Amino acid sequence: MTNQRTEQTRDTAKRAATYLWWQRGIIYQVYPRSFMDSNGDGVGDLTGLISRLDYLRWLGVDAVWISPIYPSPMKDFGYDVADYTAIHRLFGTFADFDRLIREAHARDLKVILDFVPNHSSDQHPWFVESRSSRDNPKRHWYIWRGPGAGGGPPNNWLSCFGGSAWEYDAHTGQYYYHAFLREQPDLNWRNPEVVEEMLNVLRFWLERGVDGFRVDVLWHLIEDDQFRDNPPNPSWREGSDPYQKLIPLYTTDQSEVHAVIARMRHLVDQYQDRVLIGEIYLPVERLVQYYGADLGGVHLPFNFQLLLTKWQARDIARIIGEYEAALPERGWPNWVLGNHDRPRIASRVGPAQARLAAMLLLTLRGTPTLYYGDEIGMHDMEIPPEKVQDPFEKNVPGRGLGRDPQRTPMQWSAAKHAGFTDGEPWLPIAEDYNRVNVEVERDDPASMLTLYNQLIKVRRGEPALEVGRFEPLEADGNLLTYVRRDRESAFLVALNLKLQPQVVNFSNKVPEGRIALSTYLDRSKERLRGNLHLRPEEGLLVRLTE
Repeated sequence: MTNQRTEQTRDTAKRAATYLWWQRGIIYQVYPRSFMDSNGDGVGDLTGLISRLDYLRWLGVDAVWISPIYPSPMKDFGYDVADYTAIHRLFGTFADFDRLIREAHARDLKVILDFVPNHSSDQHPWFVESRSSRDNPKRHWYIWRGPGAGGGPPNNWLSCFGGSAWEYDAHTGQYYYHAFLREQPDLNWRNPEVVEEMLNVLRFWLERGVDGFRVDVLWHLIEDDQFRDNPPNPSWREGSDPYQKLIPLYTTDQSEVHAVIARMRHLVDQYQDRVLIGEIYLPVERLVQYYGADLGGVHLPFNFQLLLTKWQARDIARIIGEYEAALPERGWPNWVLGNHDRPRIASRVGPAQARLAAMLLLTLRGTPTLYYGDEIGMHDMEIPPEKVQDPFEKNVPGRGLGRDPQRTPMQWSAAKHAGFTDGEPWLPIAEDYNRVNVEVERDDPASMLTLYNQLIKVRRGEPALEVGRFEPLEADGNLLTYVRRDRESAFLVALNLKLQPQVVNFSNKVPEGRIALSTYLDRSKERLRGNLHLRPEEGLLVRLTE
C-alpha cells in the first residue's frame, strides 16, 4: 500500500509540473494608491507593498498584479502614462521596484505589471511632439483627423468617459481621438513605429524581472481605418451610461488587433515562464478569440462573466457552461470576481453571499483573480461629492458610474486610518474598518479572511481543484452544484444561494464523502452519504471517496 501511495504521489507531482504557475496559481490585484502607504502622504507606494508581501504569502496567493505605477499627471490615476519606462515618484524609485521584485521572488510570489498600450497621457513627450505640427515625425503616432463635413468632429465616436471621443486642437486645426479622457490620446497601432516602440517597453520590464503583464483595454487597441460612424444602440435608455448609446462596432474588437497581440505574445514567449493577460469586456464567443490562432494570443483573456451576471444559480451555471463550451482546445480558463472598475462583490450580493462567491471563485476550473480587500469583505464606500476623485464620476455625475467606492484604502487594522497611512488618506476609509480589517479577522476563526485562507489551503496542491475537470451536476434558482475531479481525488461543491435550508440527495450522482470546508467554517470531516444538508446561504466543499 505504501508503494502504491508513493507512486500516486509521484504521478500527481509529475502531472502538476506539466501546468505552468499561472494555470495552477492565484492572482491578487493591488491598486497601489490604496494598498499600503509607507511615508504618510496618504497614497500607497511600493515600499508599503513590500511591507505587506508576508501577508500575501500567508494568504496563499501566487502572484501580485499591480495597477499602473508609471509617471503620470494622474488624470486617470496612472492609466494616463507620461513615461512607460519609469516609476512615478508617488510610488517610489527603481531601487524600490527592484527590491519589490527581489523580495517577492524570495517569497515565491510573481509580479505582474499593468501595461497601458491603447493610449498615453497628453503630457507624454510623444504626444507633445505629435501635436506640435502636422509634419512632425510623431504626428502619425496618434490618430488625427480633419473636421467632418459639417465642420465638427470627424464622426460620431464616443468616449467611454462621456462626450465625443474627438478633441479639437486649434494649433494644427485637426481633431485627435481619445477613447477615454481627452487627456488620454489613443496611440496609432496601425503605425509600425508605435508597435516596435511599445514592444520595446515590454522588453524593458521583462529584462527588469517582471513575470508578466495585464494589458489594459486590449480590445480597444485598433479602430476602423475608414472612420465609419458607429450605429445606434436600440436598447439604450435615457439616463444610463451615455457611452452605451452607440454600438462600438468600429472602435473596438477590430480583426487587425490579433496580429498585434501575436507580436506581444511572441516577445513574451522569448522569456521563460511569463504570462500575458488581456482586459477584454466582450461576450464569451468573442472573448475566446483573444486566445489567438493556435493559442498565439494572450494566455488569459480576462473572463468577467461573474462580474456581470445575475446572482442566481441558473444564471451562474449557464455562464459557466457557455464559457467551458466556448474555450478553444488547450485554452486555459480564468475567473474574476472583482476589480478596480466594478462594484465590490460584498456590495453586489451582500456579505453572506460573498462567502459563497469566494468558494465559487476558488473551486471553479481555471485561474482565479482576487481583488485586494475582497478577502476581508470590504464593501463599496459612499464618497461625499467634495471628495470624489474619479474623472468618470466627474464627467458623468449622478449616474453611479464612479469607481472611487471600490478603490478605498485597504483596511489593515483598527488603528487610525485603518493602518493604511499615518497621513490623510487620498480616499475616505470605510466606516466599519475597526471590525473589518486584516488584524481582527486573522484572529477570528469565522471571518471572511479565515474563509479565504482556508479555501486556498484546501485548493493548494490538490490537482482536482487546481487543474482537474469540471463536471456540472445541478442548478436551480437557488442551488448550484458541481464536481472537480482528477485521477486520484474529487470534490463536490454545493452552494445554497437560498435564504432557507435545503436538503439535497446525491446518492445516485456522487459517492460518499467528508466535508472539507463549509463557508460557515464550523463543519469539517463530517461524513456525508446520500443526503446533503445545507443551511441558509451555506457552501460546502466535500472531499469525495470512491
